[in-house]
Amino acid sequence: MNLGYACINSTLGSQKPKITTNRGMIKRTFEERGVEYAGELSLLNARDLFKILKWNSEHNIKCFRISSDIFPWASEYGVINSPYYKRIESLLQSCGRFVNKNNIRITSHPGPFNVLVSPREHVVDNTIIDLELHAKVFDMMGLSRSPYNKINIHCNGVYGDKISAMDRFCKNFYRLSKSVQSRLTVENDDKASMYSVKDLMYIHERIGIPIVFDYHHHKFNTGGLSEKEALELAISTWPKDITPMVHYSESKRLHEGNDKIKEQAHSDYINNLPNLYGNNVDVMVEAKAKELSILNFLK
Repeated sequence: MNLGYACINSTLGSQKPKITTNRGMIKRTFEERGVEYAGELSLLNARDLFKILKWNSEHNIKCFRISSDIFPWASEYGVINSPYYKRIESLLQSCGRFVNKNNIRITSHPGPFNVLVSPREHVVDNTIIDLELHAKVFDMMGLSRSPYNKINIHCNGVYGDKISAMDRFCKNFYRLSKSVQSRLTVENDDKASMYSVKDLMYIHERIGIPIVFDYHHHKFNTGGLSEKEALELAISTWPKDITPMVHYSESKRLHEGNDKIKEQAHSDYINNLPNLYGNNVDVMVEAKAKELSILNFLK
């Protein structure tokens, strides 16, 4: 089992100058300052990504979810059209060589506006643009075209009929490039009205993509399965030569003893590691304290 955290290194982010890959801007700033400024921010983000990866390696952190904000507003202009494209590409290639040499698993988790099940064409079009951007970053880094370097999403909608929605997911999957298709995974949800692991088997059986099991989400949407059953069903969808990845977090409400906090909210830290039931998986910890939440659990 390898442990990881998502996107932001709070230790490095608290330094001066701040080390982060989340430099961005509001739409008005982009409209005023354009692609040139967006490229400057992307260049700084790419430089700092290497610093974060180096810190992770020094602390024996073998999994890391990279930010979706490395290229701010790139969906409006296309990464390749950045005035700093070649310099950014060189930096990302260096990041890729570093993670491959040091056995660091890189993943991503595009945001909830990515909805392949949507009946609205413009939503699907925008989803495809964003997923292709994530895949482009992975290709620039020279990462494997496999779910080892997963691009993970939720279905993000039911629209009154799960089966019809999942049919649209499968149909739109074939509009994606091989770069995205080969890395795409889908995750169970934390609402009973949404998609359990059992539901998502419909998608897996249609198009073969792996299911990422989220322990915390399963507590609110079991699909009639025990934790062990759902975990092992999700694991069964992964290629035999790739270690499955799971997500783990704990309830902020329980941690803080505050009933006013939504039970699904993630805690800052974790008290325990998940029960793997004897299975070999990598664990992405989705706690708000980021790397600080896992340091005490590292070997």
